[in-house]
Amino acid sequence: MTKLEAKKRIEKLKKVINYHRYLYHVLNKQKISDAALDSLTYELYKLEGQFPEFVTPDSPTQRVAGKPLEGFVKVRHKVPMLSIEDIFFEKELKDWQDYVKRLVPLQKLDFFVELKVDGFAVALIYKKGLLSRGATRGNGRIGEDVTQNLKTIESIPLRLKIHGKLPNPNIERKLKKIIEKGEIEIRGEVYMQKRAFEKLNKELEKKGEKTYANPRNLAVGSIRQLDSKLAASRPLEFFAYSIVTNIGQKKHSQEHQILPALGFKTERGNKCKNLAKVMDFWKQISQKRESLPFQIDGMVISINDNLIFQKLGAVGKSPRGIRAFKFPPKQATTIIEDIKLQVGRTGAVTPVAILKPVQVEGVTISRATLHNEDEIKRLGVKIGDTIIVGRAGDVIPNVIKVLSELRTGKEKNFKMPQKCPDCGAKLLKSKDEAVLRCKNPDCFAIQKKYLYHFISKGAFDIVGLGPKIVDRLIDEGLVSDAADLFKLKEGDIVSLERFDKKSVQNLITAIQTKNEITLGRFIFSLGIRNVGEETAQDLSENFGSLEKLKNSSFSELEEIRDIGPIAARSIYNFFREKKNLEFLKKLKNVGIKIILPKVIKHQPLKGKTFVLTGTLGTMSREEAKEKIRFLGGEISGSVSKKTDFVIVGKEPGSKFKKAKEIGVKRIQEKDFLKLLKR
Repeated sequence: MTKLEAKKRIEKLKKVINYHRYLYHVLNKQKISDAALDSLTYELYKLEGQFPEFVTPDSPTQRVAGKPLEGFVKVRHKVPMLSIEDIFFEKELKDWQDYVKRLVPLQKLDFFVELKVDGFAVALIYKKGLLSRGATRGNGRIGEDVTQNLKTIESIPLRLKIHGKLPNPNIERKLKKIIEKGEIEIRGEVYMQKRAFEKLNKELEKKGEKTYANPRNLAVGSIRQLDSKLAASRPLEFFAYSIVTNIGQKKHSQEHQILPALGFKTERGNKCKNLAKVMDFWKQISQKRESLPFQIDGMVISINDNLIFQKLGAVGKSPRGIRAFKFPPKQATTIIEDIKLQVGRTGAVTPVAILKPVQVEGVTISRATLHNEDEIKRLGVKIGDTIIVGRAGDVIPNVIKVLSELRTGKEKNFKMPQKCPDCGAKLLKSKDEAVLRCKNPDCFAIQKKYLYHFISKGAFDIVGLGPKIVDRLIDEGLVSDAADLFKLKEGDIVSLERFDKKSVQNLITAIQTKNEITLGRFIFSLGIRNVGEETAQDLSENFGSLEKLKNSSFSELEEIRDIGPIAARSIYNFFREKKNLEFLKKLKNVGIKIILPKVIKHQPLKGKTFVLTGTLGTMSREEAKEKIRFLGGEISGSVSKKTDFVIVGKEPGSKFKKAKEIGVKRIQEKDFLKLLKR
């Protein structure tokens, strides 16, 4: 940047910053966020440091201002821990209400609103009133057993006891019975107060240890590690937000009466009879958000009636009867240096802003999605613009606003192309979406992105075959689709530059050993639009075979509880396209075998708890656990008097010794195999 350019930029920055400070401090108005204003001020400060001759007394800078970790046992949630769909605008809230009303037209709706504490979700199981297990959310279906770490948190009761008044006598009777001889599941959030976080971070910094970007990361790092002494040394707290077990609660608001009576800290929340009341409460909390002792990133709004909530069900990973109404994302300002196009595996062409790197919430951002042509027009984006960037839902970077008053005249307009940037095919837009798509099935970009998906962890999970190798195989003409991977021979690859014989052998072995796959993973690997891992698993469980899924009607697909009409249409259309059917046939011809889900009514191990110690010779520990769960048994990571069997492999550890001491039955691997056969 030349001196003249720096001088002009500094003058413009001062003008914009002073304008927004005036709006905020004098007129009590705000057009951009505090974070965005701070980012502009920081840029000015850096420029003035580089060119001190342009610092003036009236400058704003001169104002004095006052994947499960190894070592944890995996546990299956009896009721999946689903995620909550985020919304950011009042219109989206109204759209959600209209959507719910269409699904339950005769029901009168009221809402329960609570703070969305920015923490780490866990599920607590109490048996006969005692804390039996604490697990992380994991992927929603399977989490990690972190009981020992959670026990170090003072605000989690180790034993349940009724301390206060309950909503009605019926709930009181059921609760007493469960505490005496039943099981109850409580869910909530592990978090850390802001002051405690800041204090701990300073202590870590003094010791030269890793510091954390925010309290949530610190809470996660404390719970998802193997040494419970570390968790005990950190000031973690727990907020309970729901009771999974049915104890007669008809309203979600009743759960927030029951939880304190059981000894849990909880957010009392607010019952709202309509959306106007919801918005009033949301605005009230957003205004005092920063003064709260803990971080929140929005409000959770639920249909208060539990029967209606359950009737609404879920779509994919999110229940229909609940939404997370987020506060405006944390923001910063930066410059768009370029706009590039990205072609996805479904052919969608997305414009991506290449940014001058900037930090938002402790994360460096250098790219942000511009979504589509309509969004570029709405924002009025030009290459060279100064923009406000944020992380939608505190995760995905996106452009929020263009600060057009900072333009110099050198900015360039951007126009979406009419042809695919990779293959040159004409881009098309359907009536019901704003996205331009490349429809060329031979497009290299689509082939590459699809192959990345096909080999990914949730699909065929081919370890050692990464994007760079896939690109090379396509560029060399060795692979045109995923089925070709399974036809590769060592001689095809070994002659290529930078591939030695050993690495080629390992690669071929890695591919060939993945020719068997479960139906759910196979469906996900196909890359059907709107079908994620959860939906693929639902399709597997509902149809039981690929043939039945292929021949299903649109109405049959739409009837599946967690599949909406858009996903149903995508699935139906996929299996009606000739090229897709030919691809399925090709996969079969190269030896891909689909493992169908087994349905077993008889569960001989139900009610039995197993602990594994040592190394098994015939299977991995994870395979053994899956077999036990499949037959109804439960897995525990520690030996107690409640343990029914300790399975002993080679070189057993302390669990074997403890089992012997307290008289728990120990069985060798050969006896375990006999038990499985029975």
